[in-house]
Amino acid sequence: MSFIFYDTETTGTNTTFDQILQFAAIKTDHELRELERFEIRCRLLPHVVPSPGAIRVTGITVEQLTNSSLPSHYQMVCAINAKLKEWSPAIFIGHNSLSFDEHLLRQALYKSLHPPYLTNTNGNCRSDSLRIIQAAHHYVPGILSVPVDEKGKQTFRLDRLAPANAFRQGSFHDAMGDVEAMIHMSRLVAERTESHWSNFVRFAQKAAILDFTEEEEVFALSDFYYSKAYTWMVTTIGANPEYSSELIVFNLSVDPEDLVALTDDDLADRLITYPKPVRAMRANACPCVLCYEDTPVHLRAQVPEIGELTRRAAYIKRDETLAQRLIAAFLRMRRKREPSIHVEEQIYDSFTGNHDQALMEKFHVTEWCDRANLLVQLTDQRMKTLGERLIYIEAPDVMAAQDRGNHQINISRRLMAPEGSVPWLTLPKATAETNNLLTVSVGAEAALLSDLRDYLIQRSEEAGAMLLMV
Repeated sequence: MSFIFYDTETTGTNTTFDQILQFAAIKTDHELRELERFEIRCRLLPHVVPSPGAIRVTGITVEQLTNSSLPSHYQMVCAINAKLKEWSPAIFIGHNSLSFDEHLLRQALYKSLHPPYLTNTNGNCRSDSLRIIQAAHHYVPGILSVPVDEKGKQTFRLDRLAPANAFRQGSFHDAMGDVEAMIHMSRLVAERTESHWSNFVRFAQKAAILDFTEEEEVFALSDFYYSKAYTWMVTTIGANPEYSSELIVFNLSVDPEDLVALTDDDLADRLITYPKPVRAMRANACPCVLCYEDTPVHLRAQVPEIGELTRRAAYIKRDETLAQRLIAAFLRMRRKREPSIHVEEQIYDSFTGNHDQALMEKFHVTEWCDRANLLVQLTDQRMKTLGERLIYIEAPDVMAAQDRGNHQINISRRLMAPEGSVPWLTLPKATAETNNLLTVSVGAEAALLSDLRDYLIQRSEEAGAMLLMV
């Protein structure tokens, strides 16, 4: 299977409300040889405020944000969708993409009326170069040169990691430069620890994880928090009944016999006490797993002998009542997500039905003047709301004057919302952040931020004037 390495540059770090400004991807064959590359930029959406901190890092100028010769966000997303579908099926890989870039890509597709789950449907699957690199370093210490940050802690940031491992080309905080760095690091892992690279590729596929966890009574699960690695010997005890891709595993460093007599309340308290007896593992998010026999000796030395691990695994699997009590207690601990009034935060509320999917496909090939008629036929209110926004942004002249005016007013209210009242960045807050950054900036950075402040003030004046007319 081929690989698609991709990266984004964005207006900020809020994966729900920020937007992609630049997208880059390189398709490679199974031996990581480049086959094709794709890159595109777009201009700023009218309802999105760029984060001064992000602009400071990426160096994107106001001129670039507002360049009318660039594609609109919708045009860019349509081009991305078409290219990635053309390249599919493949394994999609980004650096920290499972926590960041993939969510932004899903939001971009969703807000543009495209199916959002492109990277893990229709034969596609996904992995994450950050996890791959962290795991390779964890399993085979010294295989890569891992730099330290100003606090003396190891860092896996691509702009520091790649140069420390002889990557000399490309420009960091540019999407294509970061993609090239990702491929460089992936090649090093593949060359220096072929068996682990093969595991990463294999377990990018959900079906492979499900088969593995069913076959292996005891296996190693690794995860990473703030660049620190942790490994547990576990056994699968069930799945989340509301989300079948999430497996619940039991940490075999805990003796399950010690939990049998606990009341439900005491069991719940025990689940948050170290070592935690139960963990969740998403089968469709490339978890880092290994057979016990393949687990490095230095990691096996930290847990009981295999005989004891096997005994504990057999015990918890026999005691179905205990296993179900543990799963129920674990799931109860999670904070239930409250419904949101904001359409962006409704992306995971439900799947769009086949009827609406067909209408949405037709939406993209219909003249703008006729697209509103298609929206009326949708049953999914989220898609209606997003479709109306698209028409206003892309072709406002086809809207009735009153509808166009309502969108203008709503955007102005969104941009000027009072502090703390909304989950997105507003113009007043961004202006204040820019002023703070200017106090510690000099040279080109100060000029960049000064231009941004002027732009934010101008937009604030325009939005304020619009609201005064209401």
